[in-house]
Amino acid sequence: MKVLLVLAFLMNLDNLLQTGDCASTRDQVLSITTSTSEQEEILNNITTSCKAMLWRVFEPQYIKEEGEVHLLVLAENSQAVKEELQKNNIKHQVWLDNVKDLIDMQMDSKRTAHSDFYERFNTLEEIYDWINQTSQLYSNMVETVLIGTSFEKRPLYVLKLSGEKRAEKKAIWMDCGIHAREWISPAFCLWFVNHMLRNYKGDQDVTLILDNVDIYVLPVFNPDGYKHTWNSTATVNRMWRKNRSHNKNSTCIGVDLNRNFDANWCNEKTSKDPCSVTYCGPSPESEPETQAVANFLRSHNDSVQIYYAIHSYSQMLLFPYSYSLDKTPNYDEVSDMLKDVAEKIKTYSGNTYSYGPGATTIYLASGISNDWAYDQGIKYSFTFELQDRGRYGFLLPPSLISQACNEALIAVKTVALRVIEKTNSDSQ
Repeated sequence: MKVLLVLAFLMNLDNLLQTGDCASTRDQVLSITTSTSEQEEILNNITTSCKAMLWRVFEPQYIKEEGEVHLLVLAENSQAVKEELQKNNIKHQVWLDNVKDLIDMQMDSKRTAHSDFYERFNTLEEIYDWINQTSQLYSNMVETVLIGTSFEKRPLYVLKLSGEKRAEKKAIWMDCGIHAREWISPAFCLWFVNHMLRNYKGDQDVTLILDNVDIYVLPVFNPDGYKHTWNSTATVNRMWRKNRSHNKNSTCIGVDLNRNFDANWCNEKTSKDPCSVTYCGPSPESEPETQAVANFLRSHNDSVQIYYAIHSYSQMLLFPYSYSLDKTPNYDEVSDMLKDVAEKIKTYSGNTYSYGPGATTIYLASGISNDWAYDQGIKYSFTFELQDRGRYGFLLPPSLISQACNEALIAVKTVALRVIEKTNSDSQ
């Protein structure tokens, strides 16, 4: 049985899939269950004919392989879709009837009188201001590094967090917001930096980590896309995934930055169509954002031990490979780490996190950042998919930010402490 969530919204979908510029009003989520291959094919045809935007699974070919698929389609097509489902005896029901309300809630959270900065979603401008203020407030521990600029010439700022200064310290890399619509990701990067700085010398684990490694944090990998998701309350803007680069010989905008790395580039389940949300780009590292991160990590290849890519949603703890079914040499070690993480999160919040290689835990995909990092020699390379499992999807309410960030913190700290312990043991 396959459960498929269909999000319907009022918009011009040709414009949606190509440029991301349009307006929407009332949106709706349908829950659909298919039980036969014929029904799967009918649903596949519905998504193609309606030019719907797949949410979590991204491309129609995944419908037959994924147990759970999230789909965006015109609200004005909602009745036609329901009639088609009924005609083919495909079970369905309304799952969410307040998508626009959830978007408004996310955007309005920053204006709540007593809302905490770290428990709300912040605009790109607010994040840039925060970077400035944080580097000034903690000038003894924070260095701001400009590693490049985006397609639209926005700065890519990395914060370097350091405890006690020591020669030849190893390092951790963390990036957030590679996919524009995954707002909980940048929210976590801000939350994490604040947590580490405020608790240094007060929390044993935080102090141990910062005294042993430097941490490089890129709060917004895709600033152009993130800015676009805030440009209006239209669902299509809020659901934008790619960057905002212009594609040669196409009116379609953007490249999926997490398909643009030179890791079996543009092969497994990755699109060469500029209009696809998983478009891999014209060449590996064709995008300035990808180039900037790859160049920085190559220049720090001797020090970076751990790579964290923070995403949402699905509550998964992933490690290489995504582009191959082959197991990495350290499969058992990393799997044991993530088993420990999943158990600790379960104890903390009751939430279940799946873990394993990307290819078998979610699906085969190429050009993924943590696969590239692993192939560069960073043997502890992860993609953490934060809350939730589909109840709200990319529209996580601000009230769940704190819990989601604490779950992610458990993952980041648990892995970091294990790697530091192993490194110190090996060096003795």
